[in-house]
Amino acid sequence: MLAVLTTHPIQYQVPIWKGLAERGNIPFRVFFLSDHGLQTRLDAGFGESFSWDIDLLGGYESEFLQGSTGRPVDSFARMRLRPGFGQRLREIGANVLWVQGWQAAAYWQAVFEARRAGIEVWIRGETNARSNAGKIGGRFRRLLLRQLLRRIDRFLYIGEANRNFYLQQGVSGDRLTAAPYCVENGRFAAASEVVRLSRDRIREEWGIPVDAFCFLFAGKFIPKKRPFDLIEAARRAQYALHGRKLHLLWVGTGELATGLKQACHVCFDRGTIESAHVRRGGEPNASFVGFLNQSEISKAYAAADCLVLPSDAGETWGLVVNEAMASGLPGVVSKDCGCAEDLIAPVTPDLCFPMGDIDALERAMVAAVTNTPSPELLRSHIAKYDVGRTIDVVERLYCQALARLTAKSIRIPD
Repeated sequence: MLAVLTTHPIQYQVPIWKGLAERGNIPFRVFFLSDHGLQTRLDAGFGESFSWDIDLLGGYESEFLQGSTGRPVDSFARMRLRPGFGQRLREIGANVLWVQGWQAAAYWQAVFEARRAGIEVWIRGETNARSNAGKIGGRFRRLLLRQLLRRIDRFLYIGEANRNFYLQQGVSGDRLTAAPYCVENGRFAAASEVVRLSRDRIREEWGIPVDAFCFLFAGKFIPKKRPFDLIEAARRAQYALHGRKLHLLWVGTGELATGLKQACHVCFDRGTIESAHVRRGGEPNASFVGFLNQSEISKAYAAADCLVLPSDAGETWGLVVNEAMASGLPGVVSKDCGCAEDLIAPVTPDLCFPMGDIDALERAMVAAVTNTPSPELLRSHIAKYDVGRTIDVVERLYCQALARLTAKSIRIPD
């Protein structure tokens, strides 16, 4: 039995659990530390209350651990295991435990309990060298982390930046296996084909001119995502493109919303009765459509021509880029984002730029307008980062683990 421990039902992880169950090749159970995302609750980053509008629990075996109701997922200390998890693993006959990082105290507890019980341990986290730089704790923190990592049997790395981080921590290459970060490519591709038929209508509804090149920002309006960089670069790109119409589409909410709207010429704002703001001079045209749930986000990918993710190193990956590429949409991405080496640089290197370099961001945006990569090229590359690839890896690793356990149990008579 494979036991999976994760913080809560996450929209990007659930397809892996469902896919494993559909194949039926290995027995497994997912343990959740919190029911976050199932009920409508306030998300501090978005600044509003919502729950995901897709089925997060159907199709696979799962269990909520004691104390999971209402538990916050952004607190290391409060995400702890109650006594007895090791015993629960023994009761279900678990021979492998797979934890999803080390950002919760419960993950550390589970690793130590599994080792005491003789259970093999896997880990799949997001951290890379850039995101880990300058963290509080310094040498002491690194020593603690290495104590945890030395107890891990197998590291499932999500991309090159994540792999390099493990190597820097002294993890040997033979303990590393690629398990690419992924979304349901097929679902996004199919949705984009359907929604794209309504592209002109969606643009009209959101105040986006039919002949404008539309850059999309999708996510929380928070400092680490550096949304103001996009506005300044768009302001400059308008002049560099000699009159070509540009438009910014903002999907999401957050603490910076008011400032972003003040820095743009707002043509549509779902949050107000009056759609248009007075232009003061040079501000890029923009539409603010608010938070879009999973069933609606494909409308944004259909309406836009290119995604922009200007984030700093706190963006350990950027799965919105996976979604966009699966929908046939290119991405302009900061080199500090975890996905840059894997998703953007190998295919469209001109669309990568140094984080915080507005001139370079402007050049990348101009390149996206003048030499837009084809949807076919993007989908061909993102196919390497699909849920099915990760499921293949998990099944193979589990079979290898069982083979090792079987070999250990065999005793040659004297």
